[in-house]
Amino acid sequence: MGFFIWVCLFLSLQAKPSLSDSAVLSTELKEIPKYFLSQTQKPDVFDWMVAIRRKLHENPELGFEEFETSRVIREQLDKLGIPYKYPVAITGILGFIGTGKPPFVALRADMDALPIQELVEWEHKSKVPGKMHACGHDAHVAMLLGAARILQEHKNKIKGTVVLVFQPGEEGCMGARKMIEAGALENVEAIFALHVNSELPVGQVSCRAGPLLAGSGFFQAVINGKGGHAAIPHHSVDPILAASNVIVSLQHIVSREADPLDSQVVTVGKFQGGGAFNVIPDSVTIGGTFRALLKSSFVRLRQRIEEVITSQAAVQRCTAAVDFFDNEKVNPPTVNDEKLHAFFSRVATDMLGSRNVKEAMPLTGSEDFAFYQEVIPGYFFFVGLKNETRGKTGGEHNPNFVVNEDVLPYGASLHASLAVRYLLEKDAITPLQEIIHHDEL
Repeated sequence: MGFFIWVCLFLSLQAKPSLSDSAVLSTELKEIPKYFLSQTQKPDVFDWMVAIRRKLHENPELGFEEFETSRVIREQLDKLGIPYKYPVAITGILGFIGTGKPPFVALRADMDALPIQELVEWEHKSKVPGKMHACGHDAHVAMLLGAARILQEHKNKIKGTVVLVFQPGEEGCMGARKMIEAGALENVEAIFALHVNSELPVGQVSCRAGPLLAGSGFFQAVINGKGGHAAIPHHSVDPILAASNVIVSLQHIVSREADPLDSQVVTVGKFQGGGAFNVIPDSVTIGGTFRALLKSSFVRLRQRIEEVITSQAAVQRCTAAVDFFDNEKVNPPTVNDEKLHAFFSRVATDMLGSRNVKEAMPLTGSEDFAFYQEVIPGYFFFVGLKNETRGKTGGEHNPNFVVNEDVLPYGASLHASLAVRYLLEKDAITPLQEIIHHDEL
């Protein structure tokens, strides 16, 4: 049945479609996601993805250290006969499937692990002390390779080029920005990415148009005063008092200045100053994070944090220097393209049914996928892996995090379906529009 669908669809796109053909074409397009899901659920494909994921899980690597991870990916691409470019942004890889000509659509998977000691006791536990795939990036890579395998088997039917983006350094390293600087988006007109979600059941996805994840930044301030004996504070300029006022005032930015419907966060998580009970120190260091779902709010939040810190320090006769780590630790808000949202919803519904396509709530977590979205239309969505019959597990970024490997076929087939459908629908839309316009005349 699957081969018949492909043959019919391929032949229908070779000739100029009529209005009656468009209904047939729509029906055939709807069958592609189910067909790809059936292919990725076959034991040989599923077991292959599981083996890759487990191999990566045993050997986690942090951002821009993913040399073994990259080698495993390239080994599989070689076996599949998929050409690729390496290195890109140190350990990144760009694979190419299709004609090598426009249009180009990209699928992205992040590769890096986290500095967490795994506490899950199982056969494929991390072999690297203090490092763990606690955010599912091992599964992301396995799913993109699964999509690559299916796409490569149908490469002659792909009406354009699918770019496989294996990205390093997502966890706080701005790897996406470095991939862009290395040319990862050259000729690409749209990009998709997924993330596993431990709160969403297997077989479901969640998504939304517009802001999905917050922009995130970090700040550190050194507040300088004049040290002295605690018994004679009038001979000192107390930076601890100044820092305390700063922290309280920073909370007023969100509670008194921000629209309550415009989610923003300012959290101070670091306070270092002094080492004795009876000594006022010369300086205090504070640091924290700030988040906002809208870019305009994110920019304003950064501005107000600096103003509040420097001004409140001055009120207490101190000075302050603020560092925002702009070249190290900043992610813009993740904002999903409206048209791609409608497209994704159609594809996911065709595969899973409307009951299993949920609307995601905005989150104040962040993702460097947002850098791609600042250049071209992009879409980021969640794939469920929850299965309570297998026992409860820790959430993402938790040492007890466990990936339910039943998620792998869903992610792989969604990747493949989004790429193929995007290219096929784009190829078909122009002649169909011309026909409709001519008939209206």
